[in-house]
Amino acid sequence: MKIRVVSSKEEMETLHQSEEMIHLAFRPSNTDIFSMVEKCPKLKAIHMPTSYKKTLSKSSLMFLEMQGVRILEGDVWGHREAIEEYSEISQHVYDRIRQYKGQGMSDEDIVKQMRTETGLSPDILSFLIRRIK
Repeated sequence: MKIRVVSSKEEMETLHQSEEMIHLAFRPSNTDIFSMVEKCPKLKAIHMPTSYKKTLSKSSLMFLEMQGVRILEGDVWGHREAIEEYSEISQHVYDRIRQYKGQGMSDEDIVKQMRTETGLSPDILSFLIRRIK
């Protein structure tokens, strides 16, 4: 899965309607949230640092919930926006999740193990685990 990294309000103009997950590297306003959901009808999740999530208004949170868009906490480590506008979750991550599920591991144990292996945030890992059948 590709995560679109948006570093500024100005970059929101470049979002594509096919985006499914967006990492916000800036503190969004209510208007930014509404614009993102309107511009990206396939949006499934917004990933942002914990400190930014804490500042989201109740109306934004309620709007996102009604639209079926999850808010995931965490950072995109090792990504340099100047080089690429996307951060990608490798196929290896999906394969390992499937392997652990096949071994009968609980979702919580998979998150703990994959966090150690990948450095991905628990929220993203939980999101991915739920999407993998």
